[in-house]
Amino acid sequence: MSTTVRPYKAGGWEADISIRLPDGSLYRKRASRFSKSAAQRWAQDRERYLLQHGPPTPKREVPTFETFAPRFVDGHARANRHKPSGIHAIESILRWHLVPALGPKRLDAITNEQVQRLKLALTHRSPKTVNNVLTVLSTLLKKAIEWGELERLPCAIKLLPNPKKTMGFHDFDQYERLLATARRRGTETYVMVLLGGDAGLRLGEILALEWRDIELTSRRLCVQRSDWLGHVTVPKGGRSRRLPMTQRLTAALKATRHLRSDRVLCLPDGSSITRDRVIKAVRGAQRVAGIDQGVHILRHTFAPGDEGSACTGNPGARRSRGSFDDAAVYAPESGSNGRRDPIARRTTIRSRTRGKVWRYSGHARGR
Repeated sequence: MSTTVRPYKAGGWEADISIRLPDGSLYRKRASRFSKSAAQRWAQDRERYLLQHGPPTPKREVPTFETFAPRFVDGHARANRHKPSGIHAIESILRWHLVPALGPKRLDAITNEQVQRLKLALTHRSPKTVNNVLTVLSTLLKKAIEWGELERLPCAIKLLPNPKKTMGFHDFDQYERLLATARRRGTETYVMVLLGGDAGLRLGEILALEWRDIELTSRRLCVQRSDWLGHVTVPKGGRSRRLPMTQRLTAALKATRHLRSDRVLCLPDGSSITRDRVIKAVRGAQRVAGIDQGVHILRHTFAPGDEGSACTGNPGARRSRGSFDDAAVYAPESGSNGRRDPIARRTTIRSRTRGKVWRYSGHARGR
């Protein structure tokens, strides 16, 4: 280390400090316009500080939002093996909402006012959509802190209040009318409606259902995979579930049994059907039947159970998520002897006498 005090050309004195770092580089610092004694004191104090603490480390440049966004998708969503649909949702939110609004901003320069302006720009969107956008933004900033790009959150992100809405469903008459319409439009449409309404399968689960998942003799169905745009993953919730089948669903599956593919629903050449084909078929039958349209509304129709549930005409009383999977209570259905389907009858009695039902190790238990 060397220290030099010399006259400054514009007047006063200049202190010049230079130090050789361990990596071989030279660190140099100069200060001017002192008196000679002040320059000497500054040089001595600075020399003492450098010996104790070393030279200051250069401040790391904070990346902009648009440059950090791809790192976030790869390092968070893909590295943690999110489902393809979840990765697609994050990429869509970044592409259509966050990057256009915050792209050139440095991460540490995002302010509370800019977050509020983002909410204002999404006024035409539902509160749930706005909260999804804000959640992605919050997660991205927290990952930036975790990865050393930020020291603290630069802004506060508050979600919008999102009141719960009543889920739509088809009542008994509407559902029977839909089944009659679907049967007239074709066996494939009829099976699609039954899988959604009698078994409570989601759209991706309907697409991915295979014959090995069905036990026709014992009338049981195992849901253990879901298809999203050709990506086969586990069902929502990350676990499989077993369901009893109604007589009409069992009969429809027996009538459509084929060897063209492992999938229950497929094209004549054995290739897999698409989401759009199922959506078009189900919504077409619903439109002809004169009822609300949507594939997922069939799952809400399947979700009845206790008194006060959707099946009894009160959509505000919903069952727990686990009971969606395991209660399997269906609309009244008569067999050859004029009585209710025995599986549905036993499940109804169990659910009404033992309280709420949830899934535990493949069995339904009361609490």
